[in-house]
Amino acid sequence: MKTKAAGGYWSNAQLAEVVEMVRKAHGLDLYPYDGNFLANSLDRRMTATSIPTLPAYAELLGRDPAEAEVLFRSLNVVYSEFFRNSLAFSLLEHLILPGFLDALEKSGRSEIRIWSAGCATGQEAWSVAILVAELAGTDGKPIPGRIIASDVSAFDLAKARAGIYRPEAMGNLRLKHVYNYFTRQGDVYIIVDRLKEGVEFVVHDLLDECTIYPPESIFGDFDLVLCSNVLMYYRPEMQRLILSKILRSLTEGGILLTDGTERQLVESIGGFHRIAAPAAVFRKN
Repeated sequence: MKTKAAGGYWSNAQLAEVVEMVRKAHGLDLYPYDGNFLANSLDRRMTATSIPTLPAYAELLGRDPAEAEVLFRSLNVVYSEFFRNSLAFSLLEHLILPGFLDALEKSGRSEIRIWSAGCATGQEAWSVAILVAELAGTDGKPIPGRIIASDVSAFDLAKARAGIYRPEAMGNLRLKHVYNYFTRQGDVYIIVDRLKEGVEFVVHDLLDECTIYPPESIFGDFDLVLCSNVLMYYRPEMQRLILSKILRSLTEGGILLTDGTERQLVESIGGFHRIAAPAAVFRKN
């Protein structure tokens, strides 16, 4: 099989050679990534370096650790929005989170537990934190909840933790959310401290076979896991690894929210059933 790239077509053998060469020469692991995604990333780097042929770019990768590092960093896709999937977040707001609160009161559990996996620069985690805060209602009593947000990139986590966003990032937010949960400083908006207190950002590699969930969460057992715009970039076996971890980390009847493009991936592995078409929101069987 072959995958189209800027200078021609990458065969599976060529991709495998590049992956092995970069691993041996620079200790960087490109193997987990989907072949088409990897080929497209190689395509972009060939264009950026003005190298027209596949062999010439492969030769550059082998001898230039800086270029190999740039390629590797480009594979860590950073894309996040506040309330990105309006239907899924509407279900969270009106059905799922209130249901968690009712169950919490009946079960004697101490808190609602949420994990934003692959959180990038934090908008997804802050979105669900806003909805949890809104559950407090008019009495202002805080909801007992813990949100863990994880990513492999410490750089992106620092941005997420700071909670500083430019106006163009605020488009999906309601005016009341902007008013209640952000402060304006110059040309940026900053998450208020009381919201920051409920979210913990931690470094965690979803591909680490030695862990199921971030160790900082102590015991997993999450009511809700959000993992959007992550699975599509990996090989099928890596997708199965990530989903198996999420399945094990969820409490019985726990909820998984993914991106709509990843819906079929979740349905294919079993262990989940979709709770509301067409949203990519699943309940653990």
